[in-house]
Amino acid sequence: MEGQGTDSASEAPLANWRNDFSKMFQYYLDRSTPHPLQRWLGTLAVAMIYILRVYYVQGFYVISYGLGIYVLNLLIGFLSPKEDPELEVLDGASLPMTGSDEFKPFIRRLPEFRFWYSITKAFIVAFVLTFFSMLDVPVFWPILLCYWGVLFVLTMKRQILHMIKYKYVPFTVGKQRYTGKKSAGSSGSRRD
Repeated sequence: MEGQGTDSASEAPLANWRNDFSKMFQYYLDRSTPHPLQRWLGTLAVAMIYILRVYYVQGFYVISYGLGIYVLNLLIGFLSPKEDPELEVLDGASLPMTGSDEFKPFIRRLPEFRFWYSITKAFIVAFVLTFFSMLDVPVFWPILLCYWGVLFVLTMKRQILHMIKYKYVPFTVGKQRYTGKKSAGSSGSRRD
């Protein structure tokens, strides 16, 4: 009976530390939410560190290829609407095609914050994987680069055609402003 009590007592500090670390990590993650420029600059720094690591080691091209495929998958989720119009056509609902149709705002399948968080985690994991020599599989990297380039072009072409077909733009640049029509009396004629 006493042996069981010592196991739980030794696990309690580890559980407390993990809980405290999780709360602290979530606190800083929440604080970074309203600062997208700084978050993306941090991710760019992490990506540059990874690229420099791969360049100086001259290896781990398979890990880089897997990272590229994963980032491409995340990008597709970021550019895609939450509810696919092609599937809604089968259900009877669709995006508005004329001005009289109901307005539906563009909602991403993968929100920007989760997109950023997933990319940052992916670069960190890929960076850690470069320290394991058994993962450095010898491969002719130009073939992987060409294959990834072709995959990227074909995937983006399909995504852009989807955007054109269903008339949605996944990017917004600031708040939309409406200007009222000028009245006939304020058309520039002055009374003297």
